[in-house]
Amino acid sequence: MTTEHNRTSSGRKQWIAIAAVLLAGLIAGALILRTAPSKPEAGGHSESAGHADGEHHEEDKSHAKGKEDDHGHSHDEGHGDKEHHAEEGKEAGKDGGKEAPATAEPQKAAANAHKEDEEKIPFTDEQVKAAAIAIESVGPARIKTALQLPGEIKFNEDRTAHVVPRVAGVVDSVSANLGQEVKRGQVLAVISSPALSEQRSELQSAQRRLALARTTYEREKKLWQEKISPQQDYLQAEQVMQEAQIAVANANQKLLALGATPGSSALGRYELRAPFDGMVVEKHISLGESVGEAVNVFTISDLSTVWAEISVPASNLNLVRIGEAVTIRAGAFDQAARGTVSYVGSLIGAQTRTATARVTLTNPQRTWRPGLFVNVELVASETDAPVTVSAEAVQTVDEQPTVYLRVPGGFLPQHVKTGRSDGQRIEITGGLKPGAAYAASGSFVVKSQQGKSSATHTH
Repeated sequence: MTTEHNRTSSGRKQWIAIAAVLLAGLIAGALILRTAPSKPEAGGHSESAGHADGEHHEEDKSHAKGKEDDHGHSHDEGHGDKEHHAEEGKEAGKDGGKEAPATAEPQKAAANAHKEDEEKIPFTDEQVKAAAIAIESVGPARIKTALQLPGEIKFNEDRTAHVVPRVAGVVDSVSANLGQEVKRGQVLAVISSPALSEQRSELQSAQRRLALARTTYEREKKLWQEKISPQQDYLQAEQVMQEAQIAVANANQKLLALGATPGSSALGRYELRAPFDGMVVEKHISLGESVGEAVNVFTISDLSTVWAEISVPASNLNLVRIGEAVTIRAGAFDQAARGTVSYVGSLIGAQTRTATARVTLTNPQRTWRPGLFVNVELVASETDAPVTVSAEAVQTVDEQPTVYLRVPGGFLPQHVKTGRSDGQRIEITGGLKPGAAYAASGSFVVKSQQGKSSATHTH
């Protein structure tokens, strides 16, 4: 009886242990199902749970061992949750990166299109042609950096003459006026001179003595040939004739040196004549005035050429060379001319600390007047610019340099950043790309139309 009783007690204990193990497994499974994520990607959790259940069914282990398994499973489960959340974050980031441009780009494009429609200045092809608006493309060019120096227009001293009488006398008449164009040899004034009268009288006396000496020579020569008179008389008559010829030539040369005509009927008449074609730029003579023999009564200058004198600082002397091409611009009016440096001074002024250079300008229209202040531009350097536009294309809009781009149906104002310029081309450092079409000459017409459109929108 005791043995059966013991067996019965041992069997109950085994069943109680098995029940305890099953209960622990059920509790662990409930915990796993409670904490497991809903997505199927969390395969690590199912595998861990399956592994734990297999261990509980295959082996009879103690309750403490079951607790250790529960703790290990909880650790794996937490690791799976982290990986799951990280994967979800990556997928969300990928989805957000793909979807953002799909929604932002159309909105941005629509906004830009709306802005362009508002800013566009309507112009048809016919209107562009009628307004003579030249369409060019943005492209590279060679920009020349210019050096500007001050200068002044002066008379060409090689073609300027100061007319003086050379003999003292009284003015009988004045036929040239200030500012008058005169020709070479034209009479400017007539002076009555006693000294000139004496010179002409001396010439006439010498001419008469020469005529007498020639007659005597001819007679003595004939007598000597006929053996009537000695040879000595013939030679003496020849010498007298030659001396008379020298006296006549001397009197003629004196008159020519004074600028007087030898054969004038009035002995004291002295005529002042223009030495070359030019303009009377100074006049210091009047009717009835007594003038001296060294007084400047007229200044005549040939204004078909003038000099532009440049003041060159010592630091820029290496850039100004003979033969260098320059551009002369007037400060008083819109006029420009091109020339070459013909002279560079070798001395520097003690007061100004500058040297003098000279440019000879042709002046057929008499535009460049002596005394006019000018700016002289020399090429200091040349560089290649990748993006340039015509100088006429840049307009100032809202106090910013602006270029009008050609778009379908009109023009679009584009603010730009400008760089170097040589007066013909302007370098663009920002705002334009090479190859873009823009309004070159005639861009002011587009600007005017833009102003009208702005006024219309305001009202």
